[in-house]
Amino acid sequence: MRTLISFASLFLSVALLQLSSGGVGPLDALSGIALNFSTEQIGILGSSHFFGFFIGCWWAPRLMGSVGHSRAFAVLTAAGAIGLLAHMLFIDPYAWALMRVATGLCVAGCYTVIESWLNTKLTNETRGRTMGIYRVVDMGASLVAQMLISVLDPASYVSYNILAILCCASLLPLTMTRVRQPEIPHAPRLRPMLAIHCSPLAAAGVVVAALSSAAFRMVGPVYGQQVGLATDQIAWFLASFVLGGALAQYPAGLLSDKYDRRHVLIGLSIGAIICCIITALMPTLSTSGAMLAAFAFGLFSFPIFSVSAAHANDFATSDQRVELSAALMFFYALGAIAAPYLASELIEAYGPGAMFSMIATGHAGLIIFGLWRMRARPTRHRRTRYIWSPRTSFIIGRLTGQSRDRNGP
Repeated sequence: MRTLISFASLFLSVALLQLSSGGVGPLDALSGIALNFSTEQIGILGSSHFFGFFIGCWWAPRLMGSVGHSRAFAVLTAAGAIGLLAHMLFIDPYAWALMRVATGLCVAGCYTVIESWLNTKLTNETRGRTMGIYRVVDMGASLVAQMLISVLDPASYVSYNILAILCCASLLPLTMTRVRQPEIPHAPRLRPMLAIHCSPLAAAGVVVAALSSAAFRMVGPVYGQQVGLATDQIAWFLASFVLGGALAQYPAGLLSDKYDRRHVLIGLSIGAIICCIITALMPTLSTSGAMLAAFAFGLFSFPIFSVSAAHANDFATSDQRVELSAALMFFYALGAIAAPYLASELIEAYGPGAMFSMIATGHAGLIIFGLWRMRARPTRHRRTRYIWSPRTSFIIGRLTGQSRDRNGP
C-alpha cells in the first residue's frame, strides 16, 4: 500500500495528461470542420500527432539523460501546452499540423518519463498490482477524455485553454512529489528488423492495429459528422470504441494464453471486418446502432496490438524485450502516421463509409498473412503471459518484460 501511495502522484499526472491529450484529437477534427478545413487537412492533423509521438518516444530518454526526469517532464509539458494554446492564434491547418507535432511529442515524452520512473521503482512483488492500477487509470482517463468534446465548443480559445490547463496541471503532482527521482535510463536501440525476426505476423498486426485505432480516433469525428451525429453523440461514439477496447483486454488475453495467438488474431480481425462491413454498408444507422457498432469495433480491434506484442515476445529472449517493444512501436508509428491521412482522403473521395472499407481491407490482409504464417511456422506451445500493452512509450518493454518471464506458463 505504501508503494502504491508513493505512485499516486505519477498516476494523477497520467490521468491529467490523458484528459488533455485524449481530448485534442477529436476537438481538432470538429474544429477543422467548423473552420471549413478539408477532410484531407483534418487527416494531416492526426498524422502529425503520431509523427510527434514517434519523435517523443526517442527524444525523451535522451532528454532525461541530460536534465533528469522532472525537468524533462516540464519541458515536454510546456511543448504540449504551447501547441494547444497556439491553435486559435493561427487559424491555418498546416500551422495546426506543427502544433499537433508538439502535442504528440508531449504525450509520448511524458509517458516515457512516467513509465521510466515506474520501472525503476517497481519490484517483482509490486509489478502486477501497480501495472493493473496504471492500466485502469490510463484507460479510465482516456474514456473520460472522449466525453470532454461534448462540453467543449469547437474552434474556441476557451476549449483549447481548458485542455492546456489540464496539460499544465499534470506537472504539479509529478514535480511536487517527495519521492526521489530514479537514475537516468538507457535509451533502447531502434532495431525494426528484430520484430520481423521474432514474428513477421506481430509486426503486421501492430500496423493493422494502428490502421484501426489511429484512423478511428483521429478521423472518426469527421465520419460521425457526415452521418449526422451531433457533437455530444460523437463524444459517445468515440467513448464507446474505447470502452469496448477496455472490456476486451481480459477475455482476449485469456484466449491468447490458452490457444494459439494466431487463431486469436485471425478471430479478432474477422470480428473487426464484420463490424466495418455493417458500419460501411449502413450509413443510416440509428444513434444507438452507431454506438453499438463503435463498441463492437473497439471490442475486436483494440486488443490486436497486445495480442501481437505477446506473440512476438513468445519468440524473444528476456534481454530482447525492451528493443522488441521499441521495434513494435516503430511499426505502430508507421501505421498510425499514415492511417489518418489515408482515411481522410478516402472519405473525401468516396464518402464516410470508405474509412471502414480501408480498415476492413487491412484486417483482411492480416487474416491472409496469418493463415500463411501458420503454415510457415508450427504452433509455439510454450507462451509468455499475455499482458495488456499500452501504446505509450518504448519503456513499456521494461515494465512488462519481467512480468512475462516470471509468469509465463
